[in-house]
Amino acid sequence: MQTWKKIGKALLFPHAAVLLILLPTAAVFMVYAMAVLGTENPITTASYVLAFYTLTIWCARMPRMIGFCKRFKRTNSYAVRWSEDVRLRMNVSLYGSFLGNAAYSVFQLCLGFYHQSFWYYAMAGYYILLAAMRFSLAGYTRKHKPGEKMHTELIQYRACGIVFLLMNLALTVMIFFMVYWNRTFHHHEITTIAIAAYTFTAFTFAIINMVKYRKYQSPVYSASKAISLAAACVSMLTLESTMLTTFGDGTTDLLTRRLFLGISGGMISVFIIAMAIYMIVRASKALKQENKNERTE
Repeated sequence: MQTWKKIGKALLFPHAAVLLILLPTAAVFMVYAMAVLGTENPITTASYVLAFYTLTIWCARMPRMIGFCKRFKRTNSYAVRWSEDVRLRMNVSLYGSFLGNAAYSVFQLCLGFYHQSFWYYAMAGYYILLAAMRFSLAGYTRKHKPGEKMHTELIQYRACGIVFLLMNLALTVMIFFMVYWNRTFHHHEITTIAIAAYTFTAFTFAIINMVKYRKYQSPVYSASKAISLAAACVSMLTLESTMLTTFGDGTTDLLTRRLFLGISGGMISVFIIAMAIYMIVRASKALKQENKNERTE
């Protein structure tokens, strides 16, 4: 009986090295089996079993891993600073997003020059505007604390609203190409599922952070999260285009795709315009109130 308990414990709670090795092995094995071998191959079935076993042992270790992460967060000086310093997190987020947007905009611009296509120029313009907004906000958060210079923050907030209106022009061109010229993205099913998981995660966190960072009463922080939400909305549109092409190829006709993308694109465009107008009006009212208060003093 003791032997069976030891075997069961060894299988359910293997060494940490086994966990780390099994995770990428099971993922690569399953992707290869599904993409190359097909569902009828017995090796594919074995990959499902391995993936199930890997998921099981990771779930069994999850309480211990959560406890370790909590202890690490309380005792490690870098983790403590990261959790307590909201300005540090904001700077890392803004600069990281800026570098990613800038690199991708240059890539799209190069494709535009090579293919002489307005589609790539529109994509480049969209990501250049995202990068410019994030770089401008990062320049402020690097030097000042939230709410330290409210007048400057309101100007930055209003400027982002104006840039949103310009960005909507690039987005309109992208939607036009998707709908009228049927310019879509086509990926493998597994790649599309991975993109969907990432997009929904980014969209969820964008909404959560939009609400979470309101408590700091910082227009710059709110603008940063508004940018993330707008980018997540556009990512949802490109995801819809990808899924309609990848999973609806041969079953969804062109008119249906155009209808779906046209409605979704129109809603996202209206949302970004509404958000831009709200930011401009709110900042303008606050700046006028500031000037009024200064004159009465």
